[in-house]
Amino acid sequence: MNATLNRLSGFPWIWSFLAALLVWAIAVFAANGLGAGAMITAALTFSVFSVFVGIGQMFVMASGPGNVDLSIPSIVAFGGLVAMKIMAGDNAMILPGMLAAFACGIGFGIANALLIRILRVPPIIATLSMSLIIQSIAIAYGRGLLIAPPPLLASMTATRIAGVPLMAVAGVVLAILMAIVLHRTVYGRSVLAVGQNEGAARLAGVNVWGTRYVTYALSGLMAALCGVLLSSISGGASLDMGNEYLLTSIALVVIGGTSVSGGRANLTGIWGAALFLYLLVSMLNSLGVGTGWRLVMNGVIIIAVIAAAGGEDGRA
Repeated sequence: MNATLNRLSGFPWIWSFLAALLVWAIAVFAANGLGAGAMITAALTFSVFSVFVGIGQMFVMASGPGNVDLSIPSIVAFGGLVAMKIMAGDNAMILPGMLAAFACGIGFGIANALLIRILRVPPIIATLSMSLIIQSIAIAYGRGLLIAPPPLLASMTATRIAGVPLMAVAGVVLAILMAIVLHRTVYGRSVLAVGQNEGAARLAGVNVWGTRYVTYALSGLMAALCGVLLSSISGGASLDMGNEYLLTSIALVVIGGTSVSGGRANLTGIWGAALFLYLLVSMLNSLGVGTGWRLVMNGVIIIAVIAAAGGEDGRA
């Protein structure tokens, strides 16, 4: 038994998948076996949005202790809003709309890093302040309008391949690509080096702040991508559609096996954690837990898991 646990400890991401499997089994049992397949399909479809923001947050948190991006929810909403307004329901404007949203996300990410460096304030304060600025701009720019996405983009986000959502396939491919970036590129290794020991990384010739600029820009890009695709599948952008990703993006990183002290990251666990959090809500629904208590229980479970995992080192 101990030998098995020791072997499993070498794969910290596996616990998030086992937790997802457990809550799915409980949900299926509570529903008398009905809708098991539909629950998995829904989890794959909607967990991918958490994966997008989780990837960006993971790179930020891996870059050193104290680094966290609290502007993600605002960038999600702003990215979706900009994309939908530029696209204006026209298939021909899909690419310009997406590029504009990505540019905004990257710009806000770089602005976060600039605030941290120039004002010498903790990342949590800088990114929270930037979040408030982005919200204000979004309110002035959006004016509460709900603009439907172009039919082609809406169709693509709802497409399934052999029963598997196309969005889930795209999310898996993106996770694989980002794993390659993390482990096989100079930038990825620089992120981990800075997270492990900033001083040693600087002495080794790593451009510490250049790495941080790219990292926060990447987080902004991932948040904007989430906003565009979430707007497409939900029928339009709204100012509060990114709110749920504030705690979720941090929970995904920790539950997925990334070290909260930086220097170690785990991309595989992001998917497991995303499925776990979605299926957790499904399980509570199946058990007939009321909305209020469901939110309380959901929050307590997430905080408990973060507290339990926070003392453990993630593994790359």
